Amino acid sequence: MNVYFGSQIKEKTVARKMPMKRILSPILMLFLFSTSVFAAPTREDILAATKRATQYMMNTVSNRGGFLWNYSEDFSEQWGEIPARKSMIWVQRPGTVGVGEILLRADRVTGDREYLEYAERVANALIYGQYPSGGWHYFIDFDPARTQEWYEQVASKCWGWEEFYYNYENCTYDDYIMTDTTRFLIDIYLLTLDPKYRDPMQKALQFFLDSQYPNGAWPQRFPPPDERAPDPDPHYTLYYTFNDDVILGNIEFLLEAYDRLGDRRYWDAAVRGMDFVVISQQGAPQAGWAQQYDLDMKPAAARSCEPAAIMPTETCANIQALENYYKITGDRKYLRGIPDAIRWLEQSVLPPDKTIDGHTHAMFYEVGTNRPLFVHREGTTMATGRYLVDYNPANLIRGYGTHVTIDTKSCWNEYRRVEALTPEEAKAEYREQKAKGAGVPKVAPDVLETILKSRNENGIWTEEFEIQNFDDYMNNPPRKVRGYSTATYLANMKVFLDFLENEKGQVKE
Repeated sequence: MNVYFGSQIKEKTVARKMPMKRILSPILMLFLFSTSVFAAPTREDILAATKRATQYMMNTVSNRGGFLWNYSEDFSEQWGEIPARKSMIWVQRPGTVGVGEILLRADRVTGDREYLEYAERVANALIYGQYPSGGWHYFIDFDPARTQEWYEQVASKCWGWEEFYYNYENCTYDDYIMTDTTRFLIDIYLLTLDPKYRDPMQKALQFFLDSQYPNGAWPQRFPPPDERAPDPDPHYTLYYTFNDDVILGNIEFLLEAYDRLGDRRYWDAAVRGMDFVVISQQGAPQAGWAQQYDLDMKPAAARSCEPAAIMPTETCANIQALENYYKITGDRKYLRGIPDAIRWLEQSVLPPDKTIDGHTHAMFYEVGTNRPLFVHREGTTMATGRYLVDYNPANLIRGYGTHVTIDTKSCWNEYRRVEALTPEEAKAEYREQKAKGAGVPKVAPDVLETILKSRNENGIWTEEFEIQNFDDYMNNPPRKVRGYSTATYLANMKVFLDFLENEKGQVKE
């Protein structure tokens, strides 16, 4: 979904009865006017704006501490990834867990404990929605008796959003839901050491261990649906899944959990995941990776727009991951398959008649033939329409990537650089990268001024965003809605907190 943020900044003028021209020169008048309107925001300005926006979000927009993605201005409609009930909150970013993390950062940066109190409300909402298995679904419904009704009347009719067609009543790794939410619980537990967060945190961490296959992979969902499920066929949700960073994201998260909590089980699970990346690589000459593999380790299809295929995107991600695993462990086995993978990428560059906008590769390559595959959608309803996959690069599906650009020369350069490192040098580089962390970007005063002036009378941001036609987005334009976007609140809060965390010399106080 594309969200457009815009604001109209209006300058206020004040009518004065006093004949100012008789008292002040035009130059001095211009100086006073400019400094009053365009003076750089102070730290106090940003602290106040941060507090006011957060209070509105938590006390007016929030549902028991949780959030959806978008709301109409009068709150008559609301959406997560798809239309939602008023009783729902969305777990994944930019929903509930995104707000929780920004609140913890605000607490750390400002020292204002009100943000921690709000973060605890977010944590309580997430804990309410935690499944007995320890995981989370895409959303939490505070009126669970009517969730199935929503699936039947709304979710199952959103053509293309196949992950919402059936109510499996299980949990998902899709879109970083498990990693982000568990990380947030670790953050709030280590900050507060409150036992009420320890047990949900440990239960979530155990979910990662319980759901891992013996070969080191993870499924998209867990536990498996039972025989009462409307679609009991295990199909793609139980496959070994790279798509949406399930396996690689879980490995990265478990390494972090080991560093922070010291439990060796998380390290061991991460290493098993690393080894799965090695064994799941296809043999030459098609030495890449698929998005997911069936339980016989064959590349498999998932949603209707995701055929069984070898994927340049997954291949590049896994090449980079394997280079990192060498730096983590010093074990050269993680480097051995990379040259064949890069050679496959080189051999798979598209001919000119199949490229779009200069992209080098298709998203999908047929297993065995290595012919590029392209996905189309035809029809106007779920009942009469269908997806189809062929070799024709025309009339492609929208809303899902069809082509990518890959710089194989850069792939070779980085591989050769890393391969030349001794194990000790490689591990030292990893430690240095981890210690360095991400920097805090500088914030220009005019950016702050724009964000401040775009607030409404409640100190929050309203905007016009686009909502897809969920019945058939391919043939119907989105509609424009004015309202509140949780993503915009998070983006603007990040700017405010970047400013506050930066050097004080950035702004006049």
